[in-house]
Amino acid sequence: YTLAKFMAQGRYEQHLSRMKARYRQKRDAVIAMLRSSPLADRVEIMEQDAGLHFLVRLDTRLPDAALRSRAAEQGAQLVMLPEMFCCPYENRAFRPYGEPLGGPAQQAVSALARELGIWIIAGSLPELEGERVYNTSFVYDDTGRQVARHRKMHLFDISVEGGQSFRESDTLSPGNDVTVFDSPWGKLGLCICFDLRFEELARVMTLQGAQAIFVPAAFNMTTGPAHWELLFRQRAVDNQLFTIGTSPARNEQETYVAWGHSVICDPWGSVLHQCGAGEELAVTTLDLKRVESVRRQLPILSARREDVYSIGQK
Repeated sequence: YTLAKFMAQGRYEQHLSRMKARYRQKRDAVIAMLRSSPLADRVEIMEQDAGLHFLVRLDTRLPDAALRSRAAEQGAQLVMLPEMFCCPYENRAFRPYGEPLGGPAQQAVSALARELGIWIIAGSLPELEGERVYNTSFVYDDTGRQVARHRKMHLFDISVEGGQSFRESDTLSPGNDVTVFDSPWGKLGLCICFDLRFEELARVMTLQGAQAIFVPAAFNMTTGPAHWELLFRQRAVDNQLFTIGTSPARNEQETYVAWGHSVICDPWGSVLHQCGAGEELAVTTLDLKRVESVRRQLPILSARREDVYSIGQK
């Protein structure tokens, strides 16, 4: 009725012009919002007569070329990626980049493990479950089967005077499980970044048989120089096992700048290898017999006074 009325009054063109102006205004607002969002580099905008169309690309790219050409060729049997390896480390990015259990990034890592015939600890990624978002690490064996999952237990809520401030709990939910899994080399422990600061968790993994603790992590430019190497050596000495930390390479253009310096420490607290700040792939051999040797020479675990104190999982 309204359109017919406009046409009868000769106002159709004027009405159409106003409608097009409103459309352009809304279109420009939507495009501006998308281009300033964490999805900016994954959205293609196409305009047709019927309106705007948005194509969102899922970014499941992995460092598979490096893994193929270097790690696998050098005989690597287990590979670990860094924390949030396929997502910017930003609260506003966690949900847009997140995926449910069995999502595309997980499928890509599983396929890569199967193709290369190696175990992969898939750093961590945002895992969606209902309204919750978890910082989750998945472990795949050499057939691509998921053998373990760890959800970060201790969320990174810090405010260092004159330094870094960040609150994971604004977006993420904490996990509740201690993660120790069986492997061809024995029992291995898994935690994520801030989890490593809690000796109780490391000790529980040790008491459950872990001979090494793997830690995808992203310490920053405040905590990294102060505590990165110190914490990995400390946990290795306290629990007489190997500690392995993998960090994203440093990128000064990001809003969250990682310290880098992926590291491996032995049960004596010696640093076996430490990378630099940039992108690097390191292959290191671990002699797990070293765990038993150190524990025999320096009997810390066997000398605990459990009649006086105890640490355990609830």
